[in-house]
Amino acid sequence: MNKEALQTNKKVRPPVVVVMGHVDHGKSTLLDYIRKSNVVAGEAGGITQSISAYEVSHKSEEGVDRLITFLDTPGHEAFSKMRARGAFASDIAILVVSAEDSVKAQTLEAYNTIIESKTPYIVAINKIDRPNANIEKTKMDLVEKGIYLEGMGGDIPFVLISAKEGTGIKDLLDMIILVADLQAFTGDPSLNASGIIIEANREPKRGISATVVIKNGTLKSGMFVVAGTALVTTRIMENFLGKAIKETTFSSPVRLVGFESMPEVGNTFESFATKKEAESYIEMVKSESLENKTTKKEGEQASKIIPIIIKTDVVGSMEALEKEIGKLNNSEISYKIISFGVGAINENDLKTANANKETIVVGFNTKLDNGARDLNETLKVTVETFDIIYKLTDWLKVIIEERRPRVEIVEVTGSLKILKTFGSTKDKQVVGGRVIQGRIVNGGIVRIMRRDFEIGKGKIVELQQNKIKAKEVLEENECGVQVETKVDIAPGDILEAFIITIK
Repeated sequence: MNKEALQTNKKVRPPVVVVMGHVDHGKSTLLDYIRKSNVVAGEAGGITQSISAYEVSHKSEEGVDRLITFLDTPGHEAFSKMRARGAFASDIAILVVSAEDSVKAQTLEAYNTIIESKTPYIVAINKIDRPNANIEKTKMDLVEKGIYLEGMGGDIPFVLISAKEGTGIKDLLDMIILVADLQAFTGDPSLNASGIIIEANREPKRGISATVVIKNGTLKSGMFVVAGTALVTTRIMENFLGKAIKETTFSSPVRLVGFESMPEVGNTFESFATKKEAESYIEMVKSESLENKTTKKEGEQASKIIPIIIKTDVVGSMEALEKEIGKLNNSEISYKIISFGVGAINENDLKTANANKETIVVGFNTKLDNGARDLNETLKVTVETFDIIYKLTDWLKVIIEERRPRVEIVEVTGSLKILKTFGSTKDKQVVGGRVIQGRIVNGGIVRIMRRDFEIGKGKIVELQQNKIKAKEVLEENECGVQVETKVDIAPGDILEAFIITIK
């Protein structure tokens, strides 16, 4: 195909938009308002499933209906990897900042993600309807952090909004269309579709399914989609409303059902007309992956490993858990994820764990099925389920502290230099000496040192200072000591009092 023909096939592509910012600054409220008010009338109420991407229609200033695809990315800081991928998958980012709380650490984290991905962005100053809103302070705080807004020494577009009341939402959508037109996003519908995996999970009745966003080309029923090494045919293809479709093109979110294996969230996908082409592509991906593994250097391993099996509700949760668990690892002890799956904890998970009694099983937003619960009455595998990440990681911190290798620390609390020896009975000797360091305590355990070598141990059974019984004798004082030991103590030896602590 010549260059002119390629240019002819290019068409304007609707923008894919990701909303980012601090967890409490109104991202979800904004997305909810846009979805309810801009999805085709009567359709928004039909969205009953949890969707991670959807299309809205907005009438531009010229009166033309324009499509915009929104990605609904998680807000918790543990999902920063997914948010980074969300920014990569998107064409435009909206950085939401509360006019009440102004710039927060998570705001800057989101901003850095946007900048690193080189995504064009718009600042949405939200909650302007609130009594404590301070728009000017928020704008100044943004500028101080290097986010130079239009009219304040920079060219970053911003819109004042109230996601709750709907104020400024039309202006925000107008701004998205304007930025999209300036960036001139295009696609070629004559190509086979390619794009990004946004979400993946396992459904009890339908198997493995994934939400994808097409960034270029067209996807038709009967094609073969590959993400990494995961393959699916497009026999069951649904739009974001859950309606079956036969064909769709760029910027559209699509649900594909029936993957042979779990695709990784954030992976790119390619589509092929035949299964043979798809399988050839998978073999190429596998060979590249093998090369990377053989050249990768092995890192230092901890002295003790706790094997862990993780089950979650969706693949995206795994990335968050993997990141948080990685923070717990240290040079002494670390977790090693030996198995990860989507769905309920089942009997196979427990049988796998039972092969090594150190193994623990963790569920996030999932549960034990009845068979696994009954089996664990016998196996007694360590199993816990959680629905909040920090509670899960707090529990893992306790486990790692309980199981880490213990080290005996010998701490010298005092030293006595032997000046003279007196009489002895069976296993007991009376000696005189000077405390040269710390203190010597009656009843304490001592090491008997001769020319820096330990020749034995003993216990102080009686201590006298100035011929008066004492509980302890401090540094620079002389004393008489009766030591219970089998070693013959000689003048010049050192008695080192010590305590052992387990750390």
